[in-house]
Amino acid sequence: MDYLWTPWRYAYMEQVTSGKQPDCVFCHALAMEDDRAAYIVLRGVRCFLILNRYPYTSGHVMIVPYAHVAELNLCDAETLAEIMRLTQRMETALRVTYKPDGMNLGMNLGRAAGAGVTGHLHLHVLPRWVGDTNFMTVTAETRVHPEELSVTYDRLQKALALSASTGLGDAAAIAATSGPARTILLPNAVSPNEVSQNKGSSNDLPSKSPKEDRS
Repeated sequence: MDYLWTPWRYAYMEQVTSGKQPDCVFCHALAMEDDRAAYIVLRGVRCFLILNRYPYTSGHVMIVPYAHVAELNLCDAETLAEIMRLTQRMETALRVTYKPDGMNLGMNLGRAAGAGVTGHLHLHVLPRWVGDTNFMTVTAETRVHPEELSVTYDRLQKALALSASTGLGDAAAIAATSGPARTILLPNAVSPNEVSQNKGSSNDLPSKSPKEDRS
């Protein structure tokens, strides 16, 4: 028998069963004094970048405004502009760091749309690879990640720091100073040929589970 050890999920399960979940995970993270413990990778002027604690792929981040608002029409123009600037900056950092085959950018507004945190809007940014959905996802509804969040945090902070010094779109300059990138693929990933034969919707943004707040 094989075992999958996920001890980091105990804190989440303990919080859920104790009824001590914060009203808003994003506002709670902002109030913490330790950005590393909160997985806040970067604080901007009006928005911040935070890792998804239950990522769909390694490198899954969210761009969140400081203001606790649920709809885009409640954001001012400066906040909306910064969301896009940080998205551009994060895209560059992820492409250089993880060398993905593609990207998912998505925002779920409202419970019916799949939002896990309904009162505080956020934009998902996550790298994707051909074959990153395997039998574990399809048959067991389980994702297997080869990289701990602390490692993701360090890698993205380094890439973002380099992007700040070299320019938002200067991916070549960042790559030259950040060393070789490691492509993160899940175990037992199917081949590109197998993926091309499967015309399902496995590469769409993942649906949300009430047991896991991926939003």
